[in-house]
Amino acid sequence: MVAHDKRRREILEHALDIFITEGYEDVTFQKIADRCGITRTTLYIYFKNKKEMFNYSIKQLMGDVEADIVRIRQDKGLNTRDKLGKVLLVIIDRLEENCRLLSVILDYLHYLSKKDAAPDTLVRRRTIRLRHILATMIIEGIRAGEIRPVNVRIADDLLYGLIESAIFRLAVLKRSSVEEMKLAAALMVQQLGS
Repeated sequence: MVAHDKRRREILEHALDIFITEGYEDVTFQKIADRCGITRTTLYIYFKNKKEMFNYSIKQLMGDVEADIVRIRQDKGLNTRDKLGKVLLVIIDRLEENCRLLSVILDYLHYLSKKDAAPDTLVRRRTIRLRHILATMIIEGIRAGEIRPVNVRIADDLLYGLIESAIFRLAVLKRSSVEEMKLAAALMVQQLGS
């Protein structure tokens, strides 16, 4: 099982390189198999199709982000505002580390829009999940008296808007740094103070 998971990760790394250089639409299972040095039949042992492979890449990234968030939220030495600030910084750092994947995700969403298809369920589900985590943290902070009473939906929109802005800067504008976004996140969290 461990060897299977390790091989699956290796395949995903090769596939991501191909998605980045050729775009989602032009990637085929054969191209991925060739890059991995395996047959297409062997590739089917690990993934049903390129969509599943692509979705697994997103799930893997978001799983890593969520694990970081859980660790921060469990840190008893931090108040809610500090946790929220750290969560935003971790998310922005992960986005910066994975800006290549962000470009592929945007390409994929563009591909879906040309097909008149809705954004993929996995992308949407992960977005909603992250927004829920942020909203929950805001509510916890308000209840603990560490965040002033605010409209949770608006505060959540602002915080998530910072994340979207970081994605836009990295994937669309191709900026190499998101330091301004980190400063904006810190300012926003500071303004939530009680």
